[in-house]
Amino acid sequence: MNTLLSESTSSPSGGGDSGQVLTIRGGRPLTGRVDVKGAKNLATKAMVAALLGESASVLRDVPEISDVHVVRSLLEVHGVTVEEEGDGVLRLDPSGAVSAHMEEIDAHAGASRIPILFCGPLLHLLGQAFIPDLGGCRIGDRPIDFHLDALRAFGAIVDKLPSGIRLSAPDGLHGANIELPYPSVGATEQVLLTAVRAKGTTELRNAAIEPEIMDLIAVLQKMGAIISYEPNRVIFIEGVDSLRGYDHRCIFDRNEAASWACAALATDGDIFVAGAKQQEMLTFLNVFRKAGGDFDIAEDGIRFRRGGALKPIVVETDVHPGFMTDWQQPLIVALTQAEGVSTVHETVYENRLGFTRALNLMGADIVVHPEGIAAPERRVPRRALEQAAVITGPTPLHGADVVVPDLRGGYSYVIAALAAEGESTIRNVDIIRRGYEKLFDKLAALGADFVVTD
Repeated sequence: MNTLLSESTSSPSGGGDSGQVLTIRGGRPLTGRVDVKGAKNLATKAMVAALLGESASVLRDVPEISDVHVVRSLLEVHGVTVEEEGDGVLRLDPSGAVSAHMEEIDAHAGASRIPILFCGPLLHLLGQAFIPDLGGCRIGDRPIDFHLDALRAFGAIVDKLPSGIRLSAPDGLHGANIELPYPSVGATEQVLLTAVRAKGTTELRNAAIEPEIMDLIAVLQKMGAIISYEPNRVIFIEGVDSLRGYDHRCIFDRNEAASWACAALATDGDIFVAGAKQQEMLTFLNVFRKAGGDFDIAEDGIRFRRGGALKPIVVETDVHPGFMTDWQQPLIVALTQAEGVSTVHETVYENRLGFTRALNLMGADIVVHPEGIAAPERRVPRRALEQAAVITGPTPLHGADVVVPDLRGGYSYVIAALAAEGESTIRNVDIIRRGYEKLFDKLAALGADFVVTD
């Protein structure tokens, strides 16, 4: 097979059977090299940060994914000039920024949750912001209350409308003392993007400290922001009167790197992930090794492969520096081939284990416990929304016809299809390319046997 069509990065529909269809003949190991560019979770936020500068910004290693296209469209709707200056290089000039109509924002933002992060910069720049009903992967409630509460603390007025949310700041924004009830990545980004231009000092407690957050702080510091990170998840931001543009290279996408590592584990392959770095993946690498994987750290990347028979493990997802929720879905596919019973405790999103139903159709033995499992050896505090998956292996996987439910779950179906005997059809595959650049090109480079059809 191995037939490639256009690597279009059009926005996914967000559900149902639509878009391109990926047909895979599995049963062969993935071997070769893939390159990972900048992290989706940094590139899109750094693009928003460009709104805060009084001069143009240059962002490098930007992945060609649909989420980047959505943010670019939203910036352009607001009058920001976005130009490509080479492979993965964007120049963003906010000098012509203007207010946009709700209809225009809604037309471009339906498949992304990024618009909520436009609030702080737009309030500083224009005195108002409009946010449509938010899209994104349907993996849990993911309320925006954290964001809105933080914006209110800065002095924003929030009006909820049938079509979305209107925010205004007639008296400007001021520093605030904010403690997040949960170290939310999105809410931490919201506070950072708002506090850097607010009058006075902001203290953020219980902040997220993911590597992508630290890279966003680096971006803002380049722009002239004054931000300090203290122990115990405390961040101080001293507001400044103006910011300039930045020149920044995105941190690598550790989620994509881990995904290809799990593909090597599941298919008994050997994949060199160029651009991956050890420091940001320490927690993943420990779990990968415990599960029977092996890896070699090089200057320019990490080589992933099996180190013998796969072993059952117990994993608990958590905020950084814990095991990321984005890592558990592709890992679960590999654990279907481990010799024994593995348990994955999902403590971040309440609906992230729904993807396992399709894996069971492919021959896996996975039981989901909707209320989680209490265990004395647990390290992550038990949370009301958590679930658990118990995976018994090894079980041979076979081909099936499945529909992608969300970004990471969809990629996990790709891994399962590659590891399975026979032919699998994966529908709604556009969703996967919200976060995986040149997916089909990379699969072809690794020797996958597949066809893409519209």
